[in-house]
Amino acid sequence: MSQRIALFGGSFNPIHSGHLIVARSVAEQLHLDRMILLPSASPPHKTAQTLLDPRHRAEMVKLAIADEPIFEFSDYDLTREGPCYTVDTVAHFREELGLDVILHWLIGADSLAELTSWYRVRALVDSCRIITAARPGWDKIDFEVLRTRLSEDHIASLRAGLIDTPRIDISATDIRRRNRAGRSIRYLMPEAVRDYICKHALYQDC
Repeated sequence: MSQRIALFGGSFNPIHSGHLIVARSVAEQLHLDRMILLPSASPPHKTAQTLLDPRHRAEMVKLAIADEPIFEFSDYDLTREGPCYTVDTVAHFREELGLDVILHWLIGADSLAELTSWYRVRALVDSCRIITAARPGWDKIDFEVLRTRLSEDHIASLRAGLIDTPRIDISATDIRRRNRAGRSIRYLMPEAVRDYICKHALYQDC
């Protein structure tokens, strides 16, 4: 039987319980063999000034998933040069894992709404199965805007990839703001991640 693998990319600035709960829900619903988390060095939609040093974000991801047997960390997007285009990352893993692997890319519903702005989006949808996890405030997706760049077959594939996951209203932006203001970030992330943030005095000037 073919392995079922999902790639979960993001800035993870920092990784938090919302990321992990959704990833676990998707893994269970899709009966995944592996969930690979890929912190991004330079996402095309974010400025470098808003991102913490990659080594810190990588270490926090590793700490967050240490006890999850099917969750894995990859530094592929951190060590490559230039913008981290998803289609290129998927192509790398497709070549590495083989054609018989059932390969998924996990995004949030907010990202699905912006898919028309993604680099080579048609090639991306052709190269893997896009799995869209529900997020607070994004219960309804307007597929009409996606038709400006995607075919009806692409739209059907994206619709089939919609998954109902727990609505966890935690954001990395809010965590950074709370930490800067001296407010508690306990319970918003694994304790090992919170300890790491405190130990290294991270997000004090963000």
